[in-house]
Amino acid sequence: MNVDFGRILTAMVTPFNKDQSVNFDLARKLAGHLVESGSDGLVIAGTTGESPTLTKEEKLELFRVIVEEVGGKASVIANTGGNSTAESIALTRSAQKVGIDGVMLVAPYYNKPSQEGMYEHFKAVAQSTDLPIIIYNIPGRTSVNLLPRTVAGLAEIGNIVAIKESSGDMDQVSELRMSLPDNFAIYSGDDSLTLPILTLGGKGAISVASHMVGERMQDMVNAFASGNVTLATNIHLELYPFFRGIFITTNPVPIKCALSMAGWQVGAPRLPLVEATPAEKDSIRRLMEGMRLL
Repeated sequence: MNVDFGRILTAMVTPFNKDQSVNFDLARKLAGHLVESGSDGLVIAGTTGESPTLTKEEKLELFRVIVEEVGGKASVIANTGGNSTAESIALTRSAQKVGIDGVMLVAPYYNKPSQEGMYEHFKAVAQSTDLPIIIYNIPGRTSVNLLPRTVAGLAEIGNIVAIKESSGDMDQVSELRMSLPDNFAIYSGDDSLTLPILTLGGKGAISVASHMVGERMQDMVNAFASGNVTLATNIHLELYPFFRGIFITTNPVPIKCALSMAGWQVGAPRLPLVEATPAEKDSIRRLMEGMRLL
């Protein structure tokens, strides 16, 4: 299956009202804005979208309104992964009916499955749908590391087409590129590692920073793709303080704070996450001012 979701996909925040209900109207507006400012696609209800605290009904409504808003203009990827294979299959089937372009499946968290268990999990979900699938490796959140040999096996399943790699291990990225077909996309899951992963054969990024600097991230990946590595490096270094600064505490706390400062009232995160502290807010404000984002 040949699929091109794009190079810069934004892992979109989920806006909340003051009463912590989902602000679907603002989600529409934010999705449209992101597509107009550098995002080739959007990943909905992922880590940055606070998936653990969203209900199935909220996720499906988010998928629906965002497909309605930007479908056909950008790729809409629904995070339907979880730590229950049966529930992941059910959510994937429901999401497919909404008209999404693909799904993202995070490695099962908390259960601590073996490599074989993860393989069978992803295989079972893949067999339940004909949508293209991005698998998501983020050991810091899941406590399990999806190894390159397992990914290579999964790549033989026709509709598993990409990985979001957030291990932070460049050796692992090298092993992935060596063991995967050329058309299997590797996306950086860490903004600060986007350029290094591009140099190892990566496709682009599933990004948090692109909420605010999506156009410059497009400039970076396009410069690299055209062979202008010096320009790509200069843009990376320009953006690096922002890449690091929006992870001063647990994602998505800082990016929600930054968006609010920029006029997008996306609300506080849901418990058990809490808003940025006064010191964190001060740091984010200084960062935003330094980047001329305010």
